[in-house]
Amino acid sequence: MRIKKIACIGAGYVGGPTMSVIAQKNPDIQVTVVDLNVDRINAWNDENFENLPVYEPGLDAVFAEARGRNLFFSTDVNKAIVDADMIFISVNTPTKTYGKGKGQAADLKFIELCARQIADVATSSKIIVEKSTIPVRTAATIKSILDHTGKGVQFHVLSNPEFLAEGTAIQDLHNPDRILIGGEDQEAILALKQIYEAWVPGERIITTNLWSSELSKLVANAFLAQRVSSINSISELCEVTGANVDEVANTIGQDARIGSKFLTASVGFGGSCFQKDLLNLV
Repeated sequence: MRIKKIACIGAGYVGGPTMSVIAQKNPDIQVTVVDLNVDRINAWNDENFENLPVYEPGLDAVFAEARGRNLFFSTDVNKAIVDADMIFISVNTPTKTYGKGKGQAADLKFIELCARQIADVATSSKIIVEKSTIPVRTAATIKSILDHTGKGVQFHVLSNPEFLAEGTAIQDLHNPDRILIGGEDQEAILALKQIYEAWVPGERIITTNLWSSELSKLVANAFLAQRVSSINSISELCEVTGANVDEVANTIGQDARIGSKFLTASVGFGGSCFQKDLLNLV
């Protein structure tokens, strides 16, 4: 099946740039990004690219090509759901601040709200794509909500985690190390794969089962965080012995089996993802 219309629920850091590049590379597919936050949608629609809610080098060039042609931003979530063949869920999954798992587990209330809204509104079969970072087997929760609509509408759930870094998101999207697609239905997997094949070499597109895909995102961030933590612990040893941690990191980074990335010693690791995803994995 060929996808003609895509909807993305969530116009944040992941949804906005990702859908922009998908629209840029697939001019025959209509891509609509929706969000209930009116100010955020207005910012994405601003004529001045400097006022976009996300700053990423290269995003303005992508926008100049795609926005208004086949890339649209709207607050009409229901219409986008009804019209779309494929729906990406790209909403926030913060760490829980209440109840069981408080301070550690991911809060899936926004994911579940999306699933319920899709179930309530959809009148035709859809492919649902998890883009948010979520715990393993979240797809089962989404599928359970979708399959109990009583409408006879068919849904296929895929996992397609993002691997973007702040400051290089457009570069990461244009030239990804890998695209990961997890699912059980081969036709649905192929439909998503064809979208990425518009610019990503086939050998870089990995297909797995749903649970391997969901887990791989968390494990990737855990391994990266582990590298930072390891070199930080070595920095203490350097202070005691008189060694220079930058020189040690540079030396071991020359080993092809180890590599040089994520070996910069610091007070910890930055950003929100590593801490959130590590807690999620634990």
